[in-house]
Formats: sequence, C-alpha cells, structure tokens
Amino acid sequence: MRRKSKTPSSGRHVDRRHRTSDAPSETGSVRIIGGELRGRRIEYTGDPRTRPMKDRVREAAFNLLGDVDGMATIDLFAGTGALGFEALSRGAQCALFFEQHFPTAELIRRNAASLGMADRCDVVAGDTFIQFRRAVVLPELVKDRPWIVFCSPPYEFYVSRGDDMLHLVAQLWQSAPAGSGFVIEADDRCDFSFLPTTAEWDIRDYPPARVAIAWTGPVHTNSSGPESFDRS
Repeated sequence: MRRKSKTPSSGRHVDRRHRTSDAPSETGSVRIIGGELRGRRIEYTGDPRTRPMKDRVREAAFNLLGDVDGMATIDLFAGTGALGFEALSRGAQCALFFEQHFPTAELIRRNAASLGMADRCDVVAGDTFIQFRRAVVLPELVKDRPWIVFCSPPYEFYVSRGDDMLHLVAQLWQSAPAGSGFVIEADDRCDFSFLPTTAEWDIRDYPPARVAIAWTGPVHTNSSGPESFDRS
C-alpha cells in the first residue's frame, strides 16, 4: 500500500547530514543487490560527484517500487549508473542514463558492456537540465510502456538549482505514460512541496537521504518484447 506522507518543512538544517564523506573516496565498485545480476559489481572511480545511492536505500526504494518488469528506466543523474543497472537486473527492458561528466558517462557504457546489457542501454553525456530544456530528448523516449524515473542528483542541486529541478520533474511527470513510477532522492534541505501535487508521494527517511516515490496512474503491464531507446 502506498502511504501518503505529509510534506515536511525545509527549514531544518543539520550540518552533519550534508557531508560528502558518505560517498566512497577510493576507486572500487558498487554491488547490484537484486535480480538476475545480483552480486555483480559496477566499476566505480570514487569521484564524490557521482555519489551512488547507498545499498540500504537502493534496496528500500526497489522494495517500495515492487515489480518493474518490462518498464523503461530513465536515470536522470546517473553517476555510477547503479539505479539504472539495478532496474535492468530486476526486469526493466531498457535504460537511458544521463551523465554530464564525460569520463563517468564512458564508464557507464563500459559497465553496460561488461554486464552484457549494452544493447539495452543508452548513455547521454551532457547536462541533464539542458537536454530537457531544449526538448531534444522527449520525442525519443519510449512511450508504449511505463517508465521508472530516478532523480538522484547532487543534493546541492535542490538548493542551488531549485527552479531547474522543479521544471525537470514537472516536465517528465507530464510526459510519462500512465503507470510510471518516480523515485526522488534528496536530503533534508529539500522541500518536497515542489513535487507534482496530482500524486500521493510516499516519503521515507534513510539519513542522510530522503526518498519520495509516486506513480502517475494505474500500473499497467506491457508484454511486448525487449526494446531500446531509439537515438539514431
């Protein structure tokens, strides 16, 4: 059952929860925690700009999402790509990753190949906000199946680029097929009142992270075969 949570105040600041030290500081890997690729590792540079969602938070988010089989994944601030790869492992048909750091975008491509998922992945190297502001991406998104949209940017974006975040989420919400799921990760500086009000948002705390999940409408099943995003 999806629980409607009250939108919390954004006035509370706890400095210790905003440290970037939660991100790994050394080259290593991120583990896929569920599905057919469970236990496989994603190469990770340790660059704090990519801040992968912690395992416990990722597992909780997917438990709340439930079945993602056959859906299309959009990872807006991909970083390591862990969220998109996790969704593919759990049955999503295809994944579209956005990553503005070019070396990291190339690493996502290499990880997709090493996982045997290259034909189900597409990586857009560039600023996510600019891509959607220019509306060059929306016509190419899969529309015949629901999406899972992951929005897990650097937490500072909710403060320094608040208007951009609002526009981005609203634009995707309005464009998403019925039954699409949205997963928004932030910290306690984010006032979730910017989220679309046409949904019941389930908001959970996993300090320092806060996760909000909602659906655009009734979930429907699409039984057609695999496909990828067409960016030809």
